[in-house]
Amino acid sequence: MIVNFYKYQGTGNDFIIIDSRNINLDLSEKIIKNISNRKFGIGSDGVMVISNHPDHHFEMQFYNPDGSQSFCGNGSRCAVLFCFHMGICPRECTFLSNDGAHSAEVMDDLNIKINIVGPVKLNKLNSGDFELNTGSPHYIKFVDQLKIDDFTTKCRSIRNGVDYIETGINVNFVLPNENGISMRTYERGVEDETLSCGSGVTAAAMAYGFKTNMDSGKLAVSTKGGDLFVEFDRLNDEFQNIFLTGAAKFVYKGEIEI
Repeated sequence: MIVNFYKYQGTGNDFIIIDSRNINLDLSEKIIKNISNRKFGIGSDGVMVISNHPDHHFEMQFYNPDGSQSFCGNGSRCAVLFCFHMGICPRECTFLSNDGAHSAEVMDDLNIKINIVGPVKLNKLNSGDFELNTGSPHYIKFVDQLKIDDFTTKCRSIRNGVDYIETGINVNFVLPNENGISMRTYERGVEDETLSCGSGVTAAAMAYGFKTNMDSGKLAVSTKGGDLFVEFDRLNDEFQNIFLTGAAKFVYKGEIEI
């Protein structure tokens, strides 16, 4: 079967988008792995399938490169821009994803804003690190520097630790800076460092907000792939009215046999 695909990226996270509204599409784990492969397929940090939904402008199902499913913040922003480009949704819209319903806004041709389903509760660990689930589970560790030669090895030791080996967890190392925070992310499902992670950026910003006693605000977050912005309201260890904003961009389109 030959299908059309579209490639989008959001601060360096690249995604394959397939519009399934008018085709009968059945994507197995094997197919997801094949088309996500950077040598034998298209290559991506994830695959998104767009379909119709009776109560929202569209539905988006997200697949990690290993075939597992989760919510993806940067992927969602790219999906919103794609659907806006295709006339599926207006600038302000709602969509259903793996973790529930979201609102979104195409603020301009580059900046896409989505809400993160809340409330989100922060868990402070005995180690001083943090756990949050912003649609996907995240481990947040504050560090003194981000130039870490064995970054991937350290992240894998956390991701594959006894507490997380069964379902996995995304691992984020975070460094405060004069404008907000900088960070690096290791993503489960990709099983490697990525240039950016929208749900990780959101989790890191909220952990920083807790550490610095921010009741609300807008925080700049710098990743290897670019800058994102997170807004939230906080009451103790619980966060609501959470929004993620940043750039997304169409890269190219093509056809692939699946």
